[in-house]
Amino acid sequence: METIIQDTAERLTRVPGVVGVMLGGSRARGEHRPGSDWDLGVYYRGALDLDALRALAGPGADVAAPGGWGPWVNGGAWLRVEGAAVDWILRDLDRVGQVWEQCREGRYEIGVQAGHPLGFWSPCYAGEVALGQVLADPTGELTELRRRTADYPEPLREALTAAAWEAEFLAEGAAKGAARGDALYVALCLSRAVGVLVQAMFASDRRWCLNEKGALAVAETLPGAPADFGRRVRGLLGAPGTTVEELTATVVQARALIAQAREGL
Repeated sequence: METIIQDTAERLTRVPGVVGVMLGGSRARGEHRPGSDWDLGVYYRGALDLDALRALAGPGADVAAPGGWGPWVNGGAWLRVEGAAVDWILRDLDRVGQVWEQCREGRYEIGVQAGHPLGFWSPCYAGEVALGQVLADPTGELTELRRRTADYPEPLREALTAAAWEAEFLAEGAAKGAARGDALYVALCLSRAVGVLVQAMFASDRRWCLNEKGALAVAETLPGAPADFGRRVRGLLGAPGTTVEELTATVVQARALIAQAREGL
């Protein structure tokens, strides 16, 4: 399969507009399972020859144009190759470069994006390059960007750790929701509070956090994580309660955990 993926990457770079291709996801990080997808980041610039991409994808394949999957995930294709799932994920290289410069200045965005319940955090673009494996890069541009993103920007670390204040603010809102027995509002507040904390914890350890999937499992192993962080979070989010009394008790536990997590940043 590795040979097929490498050949596909090289053929993709011959499509007008494509600059380079990276292997991403769990396979790039060596964390994959036997059935894990093969994620190919297809980095392009300017006009992209969609007809050429569709021809390469094969008969009946649906290739989503830039923006077809939303403002941040962008577009691409979900394919089956030799029985394996192979995903092409479009990335506008100029936009990735702009996000990287913002990261270096300690600036980031959180965009609404389907499939990302806590939002799409823009530093993901830089993190994908930093943690990916270059498969095809005729101009060397991706390789150079990967070299630069290897060092986590200190201004971004400071900005994301400082933003952890929102977790406490959300817990305050959850307390008010608990008093009304508003289970949905409490659950949403606490989920986002944990998400904000996890982003801050990754940043504090100078690690790129790419998305919500698997983030808690990593966060609980970080040096600054409170004791039993993962177990406590799973308990809070897995069964926050339904009554005023249960919800209130959950929020009390959450506020204690949030305070401890912030102390470790």
